[in-house]
Amino acid sequence: MYKKLFHLVLFILFSISVRAQAAVILQYHHVSETLPAVTSVSANTFTKHLSYLKEHNFNVIPLNELISALQKGETLPDKTVAITFDDGYNNNYEQAAPILEKFGYPYTIFVNPKLIDEGMSYVMGWDKLKELSKKGALIANHSGQHDYLHLKLENETDAQWQSRIKQDILSSQKRIKEEIGHDYKYLAYPYGEFNNELQALVTELGFVGIGQHSGAVNKDSNFSRLPRFPASGFYSKLETLITKLNSRAFNITNLTYQDSVTQQNPPTLTIEFNMSDFHKSQFACYVSSVGQAELKWINKNTVEITSPKVLNKGRSRFNCTAPSISSPGDYFWFSQPWVIQVPKA
Repeated sequence: MYKKLFHLVLFILFSISVRAQAAVILQYHHVSETLPAVTSVSANTFTKHLSYLKEHNFNVIPLNELISALQKGETLPDKTVAITFDDGYNNNYEQAAPILEKFGYPYTIFVNPKLIDEGMSYVMGWDKLKELSKKGALIANHSGQHDYLHLKLENETDAQWQSRIKQDILSSQKRIKEEIGHDYKYLAYPYGEFNNELQALVTELGFVGIGQHSGAVNKDSNFSRLPRFPASGFYSKLETLITKLNSRAFNITNLTYQDSVTQQNPPTLTIEFNMSDFHKSQFACYVSSVGQAELKWINKNTVEITSPKVLNKGRSRFNCTAPSISSPGDYFWFSQPWVIQVPKA
């Protein structure tokens, strides 16, 4: 009797500790009904998203608090969420900000300082960003002008590429600090694309790298490639977003692949887990525009994942999920982004 009670208490404590360390970061672009639907969410739908968070007692906190807590291994309250926007479009000021202010929710806007300095009409100027920052918005780095940071210019050496991208990241950070006063070293990768070299450079500069691939985050996440759940366009449906909001991060002890930007096609990914809260028989992965991935369990904790078909050129993903044992109805979620390149002739 006492033995069963002891194990039950341990199970409950384990379940709480696993869940409390997990969090979700949401990613938006436009709050608009007139701009490209693929990156937009209507004001009505955006309000429904925030209403769900409020009605179900989600802990919506600033991105810096979320990242800092995870980096320190501190306990986060259950159902913790951070809200982010990429690019700093004018509709963030006109449409999103008033709705967020109504709910009292903090948020982060990743901006391109060079585009702002050049006076591009579709993005907020420093005056609007300063106004929002005074109301609690965080302004962070999205590179100077939204280039593909991992791509090298024609005949550019590795050293020249590294110098150029370092200058881009640091000069952008300097402009944000000069205009806003913030100095949060977070870089949202333009287009969500990154490779091993870019991740290494971002880490060397002391930045946290943030992508657009889906998944929850925890203290064991790779801070050079933190995932976010896109919540615009096709992904704005509340029914599917609810599952993502209640997801958790797999406890991954080792992640092995050639590179996120690769000519290997189909690419292969190997994951080693701490599998104490899900059954491997319920683990499944899906490949963008292909279907179910092929799984090969190397041992009881390690799985090799590959696509059954060659992937199309450009961006693709492996999305892997498994239902939680300790919290029925919740899912572990991991996404591996790929950029498939065609070998040069």
